[in-house]
Amino acid sequence: MINTLYPQASTEDPLRRLVGRWREDPSGTYRTWFLWEERIKNFRSIAQGILVVISEIEAGTFGNVYKGSSLETVVKSIAEQRQVFRGADHAFLWKPKLRIPDIYEDPENQRSYGRFLQACISCSGEESGVIEAIRALDRAAIKGVGPASANILYFLHPTVVPPSNTKIVKGYNAVTGANVKLGRWDGYLAMRRGILELNEKYRDLFSNDLGAIAGFLFDVGSGRYPAPPRELDDEALAEWEKELAEVRAESDRADRAIRKAQDEDHTHTEIQGWLRDLGKAVGYEVWIASNDVNRPYDGGRLADGCLQGLSDRLKRSPSFDAIRLIDVLWIDSETGRVAAAFEVEHTTSIYSGILRMSDLALGLNHGELSLFLVAPDTRESDVSDQLRRPAFSRVVDQLDVHFIAYSDLKKNREAIARFGQGMKPIEAIARRPW
Repeated sequence: MINTLYPQASTEDPLRRLVGRWREDPSGTYRTWFLWEERIKNFRSIAQGILVVISEIEAGTFGNVYKGSSLETVVKSIAEQRQVFRGADHAFLWKPKLRIPDIYEDPENQRSYGRFLQACISCSGEESGVIEAIRALDRAAIKGVGPASANILYFLHPTVVPPSNTKIVKGYNAVTGANVKLGRWDGYLAMRRGILELNEKYRDLFSNDLGAIAGFLFDVGSGRYPAPPRELDDEALAEWEKELAEVRAESDRADRAIRKAQDEDHTHTEIQGWLRDLGKAVGYEVWIASNDVNRPYDGGRLADGCLQGLSDRLKRSPSFDAIRLIDVLWIDSETGRVAAAFEVEHTTSIYSGILRMSDLALGLNHGELSLFLVAPDTRESDVSDQLRRPAFSRVVDQLDVHFIAYSDLKKNREAIARFGQGMKPIEAIARRPW
């Protein structure tokens, strides 16, 4: 059993020392992904996307191809979650010669998968309900549909379902001495049980959110850290310590990745700051996403001089949890009406930003709201592609969505701030992305 592998709560416990080092590694998944503020924004949007998949399967409109489907939208949004989930979409790609995964051409298999998703999204985090849904899907024996779906379930129940991929499984086997095979639900459920035991033993270093321990196992499985020896003799420990000492705190590749991530976050914050200052200059009060308020900007905090709370009307909206995470809102100080919503999409999921703004607009149900996706010039085609998806047809048909390129914002922001008033100046530099 896992809880006999290492001495409990001992300062000499090599695994405890390794996890502690992992937590402090600026290039490890704990700091680059698990503590990444954008990570939390995606949970609700992915859950909303799953509801679309379920509704299309129930209505018989899901279709028989992966590309362009509502499922592709969800899975690609997951795959954009930095290193842990890269490649999450591979298992769902249609492989015609193997006729897998068989949820595209077999209607009954498709309905079984829809029932599985519905059961998981409806069980309110109850462990027994999630496990029973997994077992029911396993009994359906649908070819090509296996534990890759755990990556979807993680975003519904992060304290119940750990993510799963080749590197996480490899890391788990290295740490525990197990021999879990990728691709079978029985192996995944056994690994899950072991992960829960491991997480409980080192709870002070991990989290209730199983993404933390999954990130650690991912880093071990990817070779970033050598797993501690299970035989705790002096020779084995000395060899492991030597290997660990040789692991640089940041490999060249990881170092480049973390610097890129920091640059991306800086750019995202800078654009939010520009929009904050423009909103004030043209006569609006400004709301900054609740998880971004303390970001450093221009010698202070990003939310300096901005609203500390949203109106009761917005708080009563069923979509409030998503609305408060919209990057920037411009609000009319006299009426309290939201005049404009901005999502800055430097490299993060465009899908999530569109969904948050859709929640806002459809929840408020008024036609005077302007929605803007602000992104690098090179991402305009990505925005256009997302808005053409069937999942966003209602957004395109009913809402006023525009694209603002970074270059246009940078070039015109000083003139707008100096001479502009109201929405017209910002609308003048925006364009329809399709």
